[in-house]
Amino acid sequence: MKKIFILCCTAAISLCFSSCNDKLDTENLFEKDLNSFYSTPTEIAEAISGVYNAMYVSDVLSEPTLASDLLSDLVLAGGGPDDEKAKWVDAFKDPSEDTFRDLWIATYNGIYRANATIEAVNSKDYSTFFTTAAEAENFKNETLGETYFMRGFFLYRAAKFFGGMPLIMTTQTPRDIPRASLDDTYQQILSDLKLGIELMPSKGASSYTLEEYGHANKWVAEAYLARVYLYYTGYKKNILKEEAGDITLLDETTLTKSDVIGYLNDCINNSGYELLPDFRNLWPYSYINKASQTINGDDNVILPWAEEAGLDWAGQDGFHPTIGTGNTEVMFAKRFAFGDWSWSDPQGKTNRLCLYLGIRENSLTPFGQGWGWGPINPNFYNQWDDQDLRKEGSVLELKEDPSNGLNGLVTDMGDQETGLVNKKFLNYQFDGPDGTRGMFAYLYNMAGPDMQLWHAQDIYLMRFADVMLMQSELTEDATYLNKVRKRAGLEEIPYSLDAIKEERMHEFAFEGLRWFDLVRWGDVESGHNFWSTDVQVTNVGVPATYKVNYRIETKGLSPIPESEIRLSNDVYTQNPGWE
Repeated sequence: MKKIFILCCTAAISLCFSSCNDKLDTENLFEKDLNSFYSTPTEIAEAISGVYNAMYVSDVLSEPTLASDLLSDLVLAGGGPDDEKAKWVDAFKDPSEDTFRDLWIATYNGIYRANATIEAVNSKDYSTFFTTAAEAENFKNETLGETYFMRGFFLYRAAKFFGGMPLIMTTQTPRDIPRASLDDTYQQILSDLKLGIELMPSKGASSYTLEEYGHANKWVAEAYLARVYLYYTGYKKNILKEEAGDITLLDETTLTKSDVIGYLNDCINNSGYELLPDFRNLWPYSYINKASQTINGDDNVILPWAEEAGLDWAGQDGFHPTIGTGNTEVMFAKRFAFGDWSWSDPQGKTNRLCLYLGIRENSLTPFGQGWGWGPINPNFYNQWDDQDLRKEGSVLELKEDPSNGLNGLVTDMGDQETGLVNKKFLNYQFDGPDGTRGMFAYLYNMAGPDMQLWHAQDIYLMRFADVMLMQSELTEDATYLNKVRKRAGLEEIPYSLDAIKEERMHEFAFEGLRWFDLVRWGDVESGHNFWSTDVQVTNVGVPATYKVNYRIETKGLSPIPESEIRLSNDVYTQNPGWE
C-alpha cells in the first residue's frame, strides 16, 4: 500500500532556515547550520524536501489555486454569512490589509531554502560519495537544476499575484531591498527555469520512480517556461500596453518565441507524457471499487455514474500507480497528506479545496460536508456545450438524484448558491464496515481522521493538456488544440485566439488558471468575461442578485501585504488600486 507523505524539512535544517541571516558568536554543538549541513547526498535530499515544503501555506486564502479561482469569473464567493474572507477576494477587497500574507511568507521561505541549497552544492565536492566523477557531476547538475526550477517556481507563483518582487537571490541579500521591476522579476524567473532545463537530465517521464512523483523534472521546467513566457508577454502587451519583445536573460542570452516553441516541441516529442484517453479519469469521482481492489471487504461501486460511463480513475501516482491505472498526463502536482490536530498547521498539509468547495451543510454518501465556497457561475455553465463531456465531468448539479447520492440534499444553507458545484474537488466519502470515512482515508487505509483533515487529493499544477494548448497558442496552429478537443468528444475547428480562450476555459475550469488567462489576455478589462451579467442566486434560501465589479485600477494584481511593507520600513511600494 502506498504511503501518503509530505516532503518536509528535518527539525535541524528547518531551525537553521528559520534563522535566515542571523549568526551566533558561539559554535552550535547540537544543531547543524548552513556551514555544517549539505555535506552528503542524504542531507541534500533533506534540504530539497525543505524547499518543496514551502509549497504549503497556512492560510487558506493564500492557497494559489483557491485564491485564483475566487478571483476568476467562473465562480462566486459562496460560503455562509460568516465566510467574509472568501467574499473579500471575490469582490477585490482587502479590508484586513494582509489577505495574502502567507503566500508572501511561503515564497521567501522557499526562495531562501533554494538559495542555501544552490550555494552549498556549488561550493562542495561530493565526488567521494560516487563511484565515478560522471556520477558525481550528474548528481550535482540534477540537484542544481531541480533547485533552480523551484526557486523560479516560487518567484513566479508570487509574481503573478503581486507583480514585481524583491529579488532576494542569495542567503546574504538583505531582506529590505526594494521591489524589482516587472521586467527584472521575470528576467530572474525565466533565467532560473532555463537553468533547470539545461541542468536536469532528459529522462523519460515513465522512468521516474514512485518516490520521485511530485518532483520537478526537465519537462516540467520546459512547460513552466512557456507558461511564464505567455503570461509575462501577455501582461506587458494587454495590461501595460507595451511590447515585451525578445527577453535578455541573466546569462546574456536571448529568449525568443521560437525558443519557447522549441522547448514545448521537445516536451511533446520526448517527455513520454500524453493525454489520458478520457478527461474524466483525471478526477477521483471516476474511481470504481472493483472486486480486485476491495477496501475493507466492501466491493461496492463508489459512484454509480462512474460505472455507467465506464470510467476508471487513473490515480495520482504518475506512471507507477498503486491505485488506479497510471496517470500519464499530470506532470507536476502539489501532494497532500492527512492532517492531525496536534500539528501546528494541521489543515495546511491537506487539500483544503475539497473541504472549502464541498457541498455546504450536507453529508451524503458519496459526498462529505464542505463549506460551500466557490459556487459556479451559471452564466459560464449555461454557455457550455452539453456535448462537451468536460461539462458534466467538471460540474455537479445540486438536485435530488439518488443515482448520484444526492438523496436528501439541502440546497439553501449558504450564500450565492447557484445549484452548481465544482466536481473536480469535492469531499468524497463512503460507508464501510467500520463507518463513514473519506475516500482517500479508505484508499490508503487510514483509520478515521477528522472530516476536515482527510483530503489527500493532489492539486494538479501542470498537465500535458496545457503543454498542447500553449503550443497551439504560440504557433497559431490548431493541431494540438484539436487533439484536446477530440478527447472531449468535440469536432475539429480552425485556429483562432478565441478558440484557444474557450478551450482553456473548459479544459482547466477550477484548476487555478482562468484568472491569470483573463489577465494576460487583457480580458479583465475588455469585458470578455462573465462578470458583465448579473447572477441570480439564493442567500440562505432568499433569492438575490449577485454581481462582481472588477476594479480596473488594480491592473490584475493583488495587494502587497501591509505588514510586509511595514517590516521593510516602507521600502516596498503598494500595488496600484490598493494604496
